[in-house]
Amino acid sequence: MVQVRPMRADARRNYERVLKVAVEAFAEHGEGASLDDIAKRAGVGSGTLYRHFPTRQALLEAAYLDRVEAIAARADELAAELPPGEALAEWMYELGAGMQVRGLKALLGPAVTDGTSAVATACGDPLRNAAVRLARAARQEGTLREDVEPVDLLRLVHGLATASELADGESDHIRRYLALLTEGLRP
Repeated sequence: MVQVRPMRADARRNYERVLKVAVEAFAEHGEGASLDDIAKRAGVGSGTLYRHFPTRQALLEAAYLDRVEAIAARADELAAELPPGEALAEWMYELGAGMQVRGLKALLGPAVTDGTSAVATACGDPLRNAAVRLARAARQEGTLREDVEPVDLLRLVHGLATASELADGESDHIRRYLALLTEGLRP
């Protein structure tokens, strides 16, 4: 068994500073934000950034993991408050609106389609699991077609977020597009 040493206090501070700055930089510039600029703004060297986050994808994942987990947790909250079909539709809307955050949609595209990479596990699993639970309940209620897979729903939400960007990037378009889409998802 490999033992992982806890991070030194200064390393933990650097890690947290880099994450905070990365979230801001990705929000400003999207997933293509300069990693060197992120390191500079965080007050660390590029080597420190790459020691904690060896790839851009690893930094994106770490920057948005809390947000992804919160979106996934909303599935259970909505399931407790609403009938299954409504809970699924509202969760899909909230997921699509959440993808309007620059960089998040790019992260979630491969995360919800590829179950083998590390990013798919860290960010995709919570969303896939939430979609499975909501889809199962909606099918049992009779408000979701039997042939619709949870990953289909995640891919469709990703598409809705893209369509909304093409319109003007406002999340109110997502609600309209979702209403049009859900008509086709019903049995």
